[in-house]
Amino acid sequence: METLAMHISNGIIDGPVAAVFAALALVALTYCVLRGRRDLDDRLAPMAGLVAAFIFAVQMLNFPIFTAGVSGHLLGGALAAMLVGPWVGALCVAVVLVVQALIFGDGGVAMLGLNITNMALLGTAAAYLLISLLLRVLPRTRAGLAVTAFVAALVSVVVASQGFVVEYWLGGTTDLGSNLAGLAGTMAGVHVLIGIGEGLITATTVLTVAKVRPDLVYALRSLRTPTTAPAVPVSGGVR
Repeated sequence: METLAMHISNGIIDGPVAAVFAALALVALTYCVLRGRRDLDDRLAPMAGLVAAFIFAVQMLNFPIFTAGVSGHLLGGALAAMLVGPWVGALCVAVVLVVQALIFGDGGVAMLGLNITNMALLGTAAAYLLISLLLRVLPRTRAGLAVTAFVAALVSVVVASQGFVVEYWLGGTTDLGSNLAGLAGTMAGVHVLIGIGEGLITATTVLTVAKVRPDLVYALRSLRTPTTAPAVPVSGGVR
């Protein structure tokens, strides 16, 4: 059950694989910084700080998964993607993970690249891809926004958990043999339950912000469906 924790501890993945993913995470975060600078303005910059602080605080609250004997908490990728966008959102989650690893020992420092890859990069990317799709097909109502946030959060958590499975396949310190599929199924099953909790928190938070200040929800600003300008009626021979 120790391997079910999304915050990977030191020694679960071998050093070479951890080093490769650390380099990958560094390159990806550098790209996020470059792209995120285009989005930062007087409105998004303070919102990014609030989002990072909120994710950090909520991650401290664990809810038990009784069927698996583990506990789960908010990962924050979908929430960050909806409120501040994918690039700044990934940076917010990454900052939270660094602080947790260095100060609170939540996740091994040597495994930081793996944890950032799973939760900050994979989770946020999967969430924003779904958000981009759902906000274009669902009605722009409170119900549509809630469904988008819930589904994106649920899927992002499961995707992040499968990132761990791939990493364990590449460099796990215990040989699982043919039981790797069992690990993938167990991780998916547990994190579906965790994702439901994350989906409810994400949907509630996004709806609350959208109700008060919809202009602060990045997804609503950047993913508006383009509208066609109405035709000017012609009557009486006058154009």
